Amino acid sequence: MPSPYNAHMRLNAFPSHIAITTLAICLSLPALAQNGIVPASPEDRAQAREIFKQLIEINTTDTAQGNVTTGSAAMQKRFLDAGFPPEDVHLLGPDPRKQNLVVRLRAAGQPTEKPVLFLCHMDVVEALRSDWHTDPFQFVEKGGYYYGRGTQDMKDSDAAIVATFLRLHREGYKPRRDLILALTADEEGGKFNGARWLVQQHRDLVDAAYAINPDSGGVELDHGHPVVADVEATEKVYADYQITAVNPGGHSSRPRPDNAIYELTTALNKLAAYSFPFELNEVTRTYFQNLARQEPGQVAEDILAILATPPDLAAAARLSAEPSFNSNFRTTCVATRLAAGHANNALPQTAQANVNCRIFPGHSPEEIRQQLIGIFGDPKLSVKYVSDAGVVSETAPDRTAMVPPAPIKEVFEPLTRLTQDLWPGTPVTPVMENGASDSIYFAQAGIPCYGYSAIALERDDDRAHGQDERLPVDSYWKSLDFFYAFAKELGDK
Repeated sequence: MPSPYNAHMRLNAFPSHIAITTLAICLSLPALAQNGIVPASPEDRAQAREIFKQLIEINTTDTAQGNVTTGSAAMQKRFLDAGFPPEDVHLLGPDPRKQNLVVRLRAAGQPTEKPVLFLCHMDVVEALRSDWHTDPFQFVEKGGYYYGRGTQDMKDSDAAIVATFLRLHREGYKPRRDLILALTADEEGGKFNGARWLVQQHRDLVDAAYAINPDSGGVELDHGHPVVADVEATEKVYADYQITAVNPGGHSSRPRPDNAIYELTTALNKLAAYSFPFELNEVTRTYFQNLARQEPGQVAEDILAILATPPDLAAAARLSAEPSFNSNFRTTCVATRLAAGHANNALPQTAQANVNCRIFPGHSPEEIRQQLIGIFGDPKLSVKYVSDAGVVSETAPDRTAMVPPAPIKEVFEPLTRLTQDLWPGTPVTPVMENGASDSIYFAQAGIPCYGYSAIALERDDDRAHGQDERLPVDSYWKSLDFFYAFAKELGDK
C-alpha cells in the first residue's frame, strides 16, 4: 500500500492554484448532475463478496507458501467463464509463480481514444498466524469489518474492479474506448515486478491514455466523519539500506561495550532521535490548505502556521506527533529488520539491520544513503543500498520522484462528483503518497497515473502491512458502487 495509497512523466507539475481551481470547479458540479451512483444489486454484492473472499484466501506473498499465479488464474477463470473472449484475457509473466492477468473490455466499434487502465497488484505482504487474532489468510467478517491480509492493501480494490468488469460485461455495456484491468505481481517486493515487466515487454497490452491506481488515495475519516478525499498526485521514493557492524567478538563471559550489537543499536538510536528537515511541495501544500478548512482548533491553526513564510517549525513539530502528518513533511527512515550473533555464548561478530526510507520528492536514494552515514557518525559501520530484488550494492540510484501530472478534467470531474454522491461535502484534493506504488513504471513510460481507491478508513486504523488488517464492510460496498459508476463514466469519454 501503502502502503495507502501517482505519476508523472513529461507533464507539468500540479501547481497549487491550478489544483485548487480545477477541484473547485469539479466540486460545483454535483448540483447540476444527476446522481451517477447505481447501488449494486444483492446478486452483484454477493458475487463481489465471493471474489473478495476468494482473493483473501489465496496466499499471494513472496514466500515459498505464496503464489500470485494461483490468484491471477482464479480471476482468469472467472472472466473466461463469464464469456470474455480468450484473446482479451492474458495470463503472462516472467516466472511461473508470478503471472500477471490483463483483461480488456472492448469498445463498441473502432475507438477514437486510447484505453483507460485500472492498475492493481495481486501480491500481499507476509503475515504470521501467531501475530494475528484471526488467520490472516481466512476471510473473516465480524463487528462490521472484513479481516484478512490484503483487505486494505489491496485485494479490496482488486475484487471491486474484477466484479465491476464482470458486471459491465454481464449487462452488455459497450464503452466508447477500451477499458483494461491489470492484476500484477511483486509490487510489495520480489524479483518479478509485474507492472514494470508489462510496460517493458508488453506495452501493447497495457498502453493507455492514463491509469487509475487504487493502491493509494481514498477518504480519510475522523470518528466516522469524512474529512478529505485524497487523490495521489505524486509519491515518495522507496529505498532500503543494509546497515552492518562487524567486530572480532569473543567469549560472552568477558563482555565488552564495543560489540557489534552495541555499535549497531547505538547507530539506530541516533536515527530514531533524528528528524529529517521539514519540507513542503506543491502537492502537499495544496493538501494542507484544503485540510485546514476541515480540521478543528489548534490543528487548523498549526496547519496555517506551517503554510506561512517562513513556516512555523514549532507548529510543524506539534503536527509531526501525528504519523500521517509527519510523513507528509519529510523523508522518513526506520529500522524494520534486525539480525545478529552466531552463538548464545559468544559476543556477536556481525550485527545487521534493514533501514527502510520513504524519500521526499527531490532527493535521491544515494543522497539519503550519504545522510545516513553522517547521522550514524561511525566509520566502522557499512551502509549499503538494497534493490527491490534484494541485490546489495555499495551505492544507491540517483533517481528522484517524478513530476506529478496535471489534473485531467475527464478524470477529476467524475471522480469528484461521484465522491460527492457517496460522501457529500468532502473536499477532493491531490496528495503525496507516503509509500510507493507501481505507478512509477507507467509514469516513466509517459502514462499519467492517478491514485484513488474510493475506500474510507479511519485515520488511526491504517493496518496495511500490519496486524489484524481489516476493512469496514460499508467501505467495500461504497468502493464497489464507485468503481462501477466511475468505469462507465471513463469508458464513455
